[in-house]
Amino acid sequence: MPDAACRMPDAECHPPGGIRFEGEHQDLLLSFATMNQRQFNASGLLQARGVTFAYPGLPLLNAFDLDVVPGVTLVTGERGKTTLLRLLAGVLAPQAGWIAAGGVRQDEDPAAYRRQVFWIEPGSQDFDQQTPREFFQSLAAGDMGLDVGVALEVAVRLGLEPHLDKAIYMLSSGSRRKVWMSAAFASSAPVVLIDDLFAALDRPSVEALSELLSVEAQHNERAWLIAHHDIPQGVPLAMTINLDSLIRG
Repeated sequence: MPDAACRMPDAECHPPGGIRFEGEHQDLLLSFATMNQRQFNASGLLQARGVTFAYPGLPLLNAFDLDVVPGVTLVTGERGKTTLLRLLAGVLAPQAGWIAAGGVRQDEDPAAYRRQVFWIEPGSQDFDQQTPREFFQSLAAGDMGLDVGVALEVAVRLGLEPHLDKAIYMLSSGSRRKVWMSAAFASSAPVVLIDDLFAALDRPSVEALSELLSVEAQHNERAWLIAHHDIPQGVPLAMTINLDSLIRG
């Protein structure tokens, strides 16, 4: 498994494949795989060049370069994981350098860049008045695109069926995360950013997400960057970004 050296342009990083699934979840996985036959813009999925960022009195990244390959990338480290994802999502702006997704630079066309990247703050309250079903429909009608059928299938697999028509503010933190994850799997964005993957989730949901991510790991068109302290069980990684070896200060 390649490590943070994959951030260099000449590194060789090969997304894994060859996994098969059978049994009770096969229908969902087949549907999910069919959805992922859509055309994503895989040309230059995500790059960063010379990115520098610091909070007052807390230095983090200094002239950071990144080339993200298709598949699942694990972002680890004692600090800086959420900040890196927010930078890549366009929520925070680099103090130097630039970030691009799908050939679109964040600083040159922020709106077009955001269409290339799926990101929802884990604690977001922006959608509290919507139901999960309405939330999926609103994303499907937006610029980014989303397959509502796939989102509903994943939601049911994660145990959300009884909650699909409840307002999101009524849901537990774990159930809210399941809503965001269901949307992530159904999104058409070529880059997906997920912070603290399994926080507040029950074991069946952790197992289901790991299984679905294992399917994603086989695809050559989409990149997932997941901030987590350890490798999700059974999920082959395309690369790892260890921020402990990169953060300055």
